[in-house]
Amino acid sequence: MIEFSVNMVNRPGQLATLARELGAAGVNIETLAAFSTGPEAYVKLVVDNHVSARIVLKNAGVPYEERRIVSATLHDSPGALAQMTEALAATGVNIEAMYLLRAGADGLHFALAVDDPDKANKHFDGR
Repeated sequence: MIEFSVNMVNRPGQLATLARELGAAGVNIETLAAFSTGPEAYVKLVVDNHVSARIVLKNAGVPYEERRIVSATLHDSPGALAQMTEALAATGVNIEAMYLLRAGADGLHFALAVDDPDKANKHFDGR
């Protein structure tokens, strides 16, 4: 999965325009975080089709960065998040962003942006 970090002008309709253009290209947003600081707005999103999203962002002339993220599924129980994050910290992996993708009977599905995706994936594959 890929996380896109998009910088936009903080004014009404900017997020709506981005969402409309992604939707028109058949891109589904799986998770999103948005915030502003004065005149600038920042959107971080994970989508189901990063190739098409990249094209939409380039064609719109929207500045963005991207990075690979990893996924993890946790049991929905007290302490599960602490256990997973402590295990990553013990291997030296730093979590830079974390998103809840969905919650269901099979657990909590997270996307994590980390400083070492390969090391994090080895941790999750080794569970």
